[in-house]
Amino acid sequence: MDEQPDSTTAPAAGAGADARAGLDRRAELSEFLRTRRARLQPEDVGLPHYGRHRRVPGLRREELAQLAGVSVAYYTRLEQGNGQGVSAEVLDSIARALRLTDAEHAHLTHLAKPKHKKKQAAPTQQVRSSLRQLLDTLDAVPAYVVGRRAELLAWNRMAAAVFGDWSQMPAQERNWARMVFLKPEYRDLYLDWEQKAIDVVCGLRMEAGCYPEDPRLSALVGELSVKSEDFRRLWAAHDVKEKSHGVKRLRHPLVGEMDLRYESFKLAADADQSMVLYHAEPGSPSAEALRLLASWGADATRAGTAS
Repeated sequence: MDEQPDSTTAPAAGAGADARAGLDRRAELSEFLRTRRARLQPEDVGLPHYGRHRRVPGLRREELAQLAGVSVAYYTRLEQGNGQGVSAEVLDSIARALRLTDAEHAHLTHLAKPKHKKKQAAPTQQVRSSLRQLLDTLDAVPAYVVGRRAELLAWNRMAAAVFGDWSQMPAQERNWARMVFLKPEYRDLYLDWEQKAIDVVCGLRMEAGCYPEDPRLSALVGELSVKSEDFRRLWAAHDVKEKSHGVKRLRHPLVGEMDLRYESFKLAADADQSMVLYHAEPGSPSAEALRLLASWGADATRAGTAS
């Protein structure tokens, strides 16, 4: 018998009014499990597919429960957002059945077994002065520090030359999510804007699992949900991942297209902050473009996309 859509599942904190109301951990858990289940077909996990019409996409709950070795009632309760009393072993079994990545497994654990902390205002993020000095010494390498909620905390001259003069922005707007979704110039800057947007949303989703009660994160999600249809679409997918390295293809207004590799390092003294550095393949046109930007100094910064 085909599974009926569940009217008792907690509402998704995914877009529009739900996001503006805050990040509901139960709703986040419910929607995350539902979307992970929906992306799997019986043949993906070795179950027979009888070719009948299914009223819901992906695996049925009873199929997932069978794979995870739990009762249907137990799994249904979990997918309805009730993670109370769930063991790490059960979460591991469900993660394996859903074929979750390491990042998705960690996200599931954060949602189902949150660390209870006393509610308090999030402290202001500070970048150590020695770290700022280190950024300034990297004359030919675009580098910046990003913190909670995708906020830009510090950067060097080369980062401003490549990405725009962030010093001319109000502090609240120095945020990758706001820039990517609300500033048209960043759609022009990234040749693969969609992938950059996905990366930003996946990072915010990871934070939502770790800090569901962060009022500033909730406000950011609410603002972007109201102002950007693209953000609403990507946020509703409930995808999570961590990217520590890769390549970004840019179209700079002064030097044209550049392929820049990046490496992201979490800071040992503050795991909520990461330093991101970019470089080009030695001898490549992109390396020459970076050299030109470095030689132009303040002129390149003033020509940046955010000026």
